[in-house]
Amino acid sequence: MPDKDGHPQQDEMELGKVLSALSDPMRWQVIAELVTQPDGSERTCRSFNLPVAKSTLTHHFRVLRESGLIHMDGEHGNRRGVTLRRDDLEARFPGLLDLLAAEVNAGSR
Repeated sequence: MPDKDGHPQQDEMELGKVLSALSDPMRWQVIAELVTQPDGSERTCRSFNLPVAKSTLTHHFRVLRESGLIHMDGEHGNRRGVTLRRDDLEARFPGLLDLLAAEVNAGSR
């Protein structure tokens, strides 16, 4: 059962939901930036500079959170911290993050 903030447990993460979340160019941009940063890097939603309204930004991060790709934690003033769930993703879908990083490095998108 997802936690109170909507993060699925590792064993609840579904490949279909992860791939669906990654199919949107804005969400792909978020993950592409996170996957190339050091483990544990934390960003705020606004730091990704997505050219969308706040409500749309909220939607994109909800999809990423509910798929299990990111963890959003505590408030930083009026902002939330965003981290890539590297350990959970690697345990659940071994090699997926390496494939994503290779895509980013190849500039395929």
